[in-house]
Amino acid sequence: MAPLRVLCIHGYRQNGNSFREKTGALRKLLKKQVELVYLSAPHSVQQAPDKENGSGPGAGDDEDQRGWWFSDVQARSFSAQQQCEESLGLDESLTTVREAVKVQGPFDGILGFSQGAAFVAMVCSLQEQKLEPEFNFRFAILVAGFRSACKEHQTFYGTPLLIPSLHVFGLEDRVIPDNMSRELLPSFQDPQVLTHPGGHFVPAASAHRQTYQEFLKKF
Repeated sequence: MAPLRVLCIHGYRQNGNSFREKTGALRKLLKKQVELVYLSAPHSVQQAPDKENGSGPGAGDDEDQRGWWFSDVQARSFSAQQQCEESLGLDESLTTVREAVKVQGPFDGILGFSQGAAFVAMVCSLQEQKLEPEFNFRFAILVAGFRSACKEHQTFYGTPLLIPSLHVFGLEDRVIPDNMSRELLPSFQDPQVLTHPGGHFVPAASAHRQTYQEFLKKF
């Protein structure tokens, strides 16, 4: 059987290449089942000023830091906790996904990490509202996801989504605490959950293999 093709959506301050490096263990764990295809967000993120201590960029040495949208429109920055009326950049990011589907698709599923997982929930919502005819994902994997605190994004969280979803989060995550990931669960009709004892990363220990594989073998 051909492996499932999964579009991978990185976190804030990452890019497709750095996310590919960070998920090497996951690729190895699922190599017979999935082919992971990595996308970079269209928006460049300014380097955080506290990184200017001569040691280069801090966030995993992601030289080319990118994001899917900004919660602070003026500063062009993002924080998952920031309440905002409107955001900046989401339309361009949706165009990027549309192009990827057209050029590199078709894809069976979509996987997102952190801001990327929050973005995946929005993509799934638009797909189910029939607002994005190109999107045809059969499942979603959301790692360290959360509900956007931005007011204009609340339309994404109306009716629970029917798309099968696996929600993965770390009980020691200090960036997106697990309660934020849990708040996203009611937005999905039948969310499957995989928790791990660690922090803000995509877990891929052999202990997690069975949960991933059982979820994927339905497709």
